[in-house]
Amino acid sequence: MTTTFVYAIKYVADMGAAVRFHREQLGLKVRFESPHWSEFETGGTTIALHLASPERPAGSCELGFRVPDIDAFYSEKSGKGIQFISPPTVLHGQKLAKFKDSEGAQCSLSG
Repeated sequence: MTTTFVYAIKYVADMGAAVRFHREQLGLKVRFESPHWSEFETGGTTIALHLASPERPAGSCELGFRVPDIDAFYSEKSGKGIQFISPPTVLHGQKLAKFKDSEGAQCSLSG
């Protein structure tokens, strides 16, 4: 089963300032912009900005991965080396799961 790196999610305190910085200073093309979530065209991987919260402070990041069959991946890996925070659940129109990597960082998984 092939896993693909699809998102780098950065949590920001000021969405407008963060979008301007990435667009004007880095020259990235905005794919989508909203007060809580914005995305940039960067090739095969999307840089996404998400409004920060107490659980995810400004400046922190989350990696997002995609697998062809999220339910099969979850069944195969759950309890066998990957600590899942949440099982595959439909959210924002797609099935997502959350897990911790070997360093304890939260990552997302879509399928």
